[in-house]
Amino acid sequence: MIGYLLLQAVENEVPGRPVASLITQTLVSPEDPGFAHPTKFVGPTYPEDEARALAERAGWTVAPDGPAWRRVVASPEPAGIVELGIVASLLGSGAIVVCAGGGGIPVCRAEAGTLRGVEAVVDKDLTASLLARDLDADALVLLTDVAAVELDFGTPSARAIRRADPATLRSHRFPPGSMGPKVEAVCRFAEATGRPAMIGRLTDAAALVEGTSGTYVRTGVEPVIEPPRALAGRPGPRGE
Repeated sequence: MIGYLLLQAVENEVPGRPVASLITQTLVSPEDPGFAHPTKFVGPTYPEDEARALAERAGWTVAPDGPAWRRVVASPEPAGIVELGIVASLLGSGAIVVCAGGGGIPVCRAEAGTLRGVEAVVDKDLTASLLARDLDADALVLLTDVAAVELDFGTPSARAIRRADPATLRSHRFPPGSMGPKVEAVCRFAEATGRPAMIGRLTDAAALVEGTSGTYVRTGVEPVIEPPRALAGRPGPRGE
């Protein structure tokens, strides 16, 4: 459904330009340690007794999510994009491609070469980073609902990181369920390619690419961290 919505929205923005929305399979290893420690919440919530009964009956793993309980599945590392050649071919023809939605559908490949689906959720940001590296992309832009990566997010001492190299970002801790994977994704892209990666707000997409908004990440960049908003009298430096 989201692929359809994006497909139509992009087509309406650039009439006459070919646009494709592609269901994408993401290769994961059956030996990935993530399968031994499921952490990704999926599906609806249940009372604890119902969740435990479902887990017993269906072989699920369940865990508390706030006051309710939900199923949890593994979040293995993306190892490859099955349809990478098709994506590259479409891009080469001039098409805009919507792909790897939700991190892609996780699959394992058997020795005979056949594929089978696995019950897991692949992190969408790490898949986007892998796809961008494999396609030799000029840049990686991760769009979210916050203006930039922040230190001490949600506190009076919050400070926006405007520019950073991967080593600087890796020296800080970010929440594993939200900003953590995005930071790891941009670091991997910047380290592997030497090209820029950005994180910022969806509505700032054009400014992110221009380097005038959000968080800009590249090897060799001098870090720029704004003072806490509560003390800042004006916006900090932006761009490169």
